[in-house]
Amino acid sequence: MASSNAVTTVDLSQYDIKKIASGKVREIFEIDEQTLLFVATDRISAYDVILNNGIPSKGALLTQLSAHWFDLISTWLPSLKTHFVSTSLPSNIPSAAQSQLEKRSMQVRRHAIVPLESIVRGYITGSAWSEYKKHGTVHGMPMPAGLQESQRLEKPIWTPSTKAEQGEHDENISRDKAVEIVGEDVAKKVEEASLLIYEKARQYAEERGIIIADTKFEFGLDKASGEIVLVDEVLTPDSSRFWPADKYEIGKGQSSYDKQYLRDWLTNSGLKGKDDVSMPEEVVAETASKYREAFEKITGKSSL
Repeated sequence: MASSNAVTTVDLSQYDIKKIASGKVREIFEIDEQTLLFVATDRISAYDVILNNGIPSKGALLTQLSAHWFDLISTWLPSLKTHFVSTSLPSNIPSAAQSQLEKRSMQVRRHAIVPLESIVRGYITGSAWSEYKKHGTVHGMPMPAGLQESQRLEKPIWTPSTKAEQGEHDENISRDKAVEIVGEDVAKKVEEASLLIYEKARQYAEERGIIIADTKFEFGLDKASGEIVLVDEVLTPDSSRFWPADKYEIGKGQSSYDKQYLRDWLTNSGLKGKDDVSMPEEVVAETASKYREAFEKITGKSSL
């Protein structure tokens, strides 16, 4: 499917539905004081830059995959609150807008956001591997000597980062710095919940032929109870590194189901971090196929 079929913008202003935020991928609309509508477009970003063209059906795949994980997480950890309500459209969405929004939208509860990216790493790769090679540390934490690229860690580690504004870069930080930002109580709850979810999800995915090397969560706060709430997307190819288990080989970079193929193309083309970049159709097609395969393996469903 050509990138011209990708849905890269969603505008509901003509229906008097207020947009309150626009992210790299999602448009967020206000339904009422307690409820938001998250709409995942087909936009794709890499190295904190949004590409000019999108990946057809990507937004729908991300939304349906997140919904799948939210259902599982609620079963695994029933005491952990999530913001997920439903993938059905609110009653005030006009029929004229429904075809564009269905499958790529989810209703969520509104919460204040914890200003951290909560990253869990089960394997040493990416920026963690780069830091380790230079300093023997990951996010400033000393790591065992002699680790190889893509090696599974003895225990998953929590490595938070700052939550940057769009166009800015997230900054890897230590646990101590995270405590400075959000306080010990919130930091501890976010860390514990993130590690628990990751362990459950990693086992689930491995049984289906996918290694989750690392992933990023986001959390909000329930003002009434003070408890943390799992928000945003969860465990998708946009927020995680998914590796095919049957091709895993320690000591080198891995093939993946996530954006790494796109990142590699950008790097090899000398376009890493540059603005105003369009993907060739073959890159669009290959990236789309990786998203579809990940969705099918994890959910057991055929593509949307």
